[in-house]
Amino acid sequence: MPEPSPTLVKLVRTIDRFTDTTGLWIASLSIPLVLAVCYEVIARYVFDAPTIWSFDVTYMLYGTLFMLGCAYALHKGAHIRTDFFFERWSVRTRGIIDSIAYLVLFFPAFILFLAVSWNEGYYAWTINETSEQTPWRPLLWPYKMVVPLACLLLLIQGVSETIKSLWAARTGMELERKEKVEV
Repeated sequence: MPEPSPTLVKLVRTIDRFTDTTGLWIASLSIPLVLAVCYEVIARYVFDAPTIWSFDVTYMLYGTLFMLGCAYALHKGAHIRTDFFFERWSVRTRGIIDSIAYLVLFFPAFILFLAVSWNEGYYAWTINETSEQTPWRPLLWPYKMVVPLACLLLLIQGVSETIKSLWAARTGMELERKEKVEV
C-alpha cells in the first residue's frame, strides 16, 4: 500500500484544521443573530416598539453565517450530492469523479465568483452603498464582501478536498473519511 507524502498529509490537515477553526468562529455569529431576533420579538410584541435595525441585522447575519459556513460544510461532506449513486461506487471511482469535478468545475467557477464578487464589494465600498430596505439604511459593503470571503474560504478547502480526491483516484484508498451527515 502506498503511503501519502508527509508533506501532503500535513497540508491537508493544516487546511482542514483552519476550516474547523474558521467554522467555529463563524458558528459564533449565531449568538448575535439569536439575540437580535429575540430583542426584536420582545420589543415588537411586549412593548409594541419595533426596531428599525432588526430586519437588516438579521438578514445580514444569517446570510453571512450561511455563506461563510459553506467551506466548513464542504470539509464535513454536508453539501448535497447524489449519494444514491455516489455511495455505491468504489473509492477510486468517487476519487476520479471528484477530482474531475474540482479541477474542471469547482476551481474555475469559484475563481470567477471571487473576481466578480470582489468587484461588487469593492464598488459598494467606493460609493458607500447603503441598503434601501429600511429607514436605518446600513452600509452594504461589509455584507457584500462576505461573498468573496466565502469564495476564498471555499477555494482554500477545495485544495484539501482535491488532494484527498486525487489520492483516492490514484490509490483507491481514502485519505480521510467524511462524517456521515443525516438530514
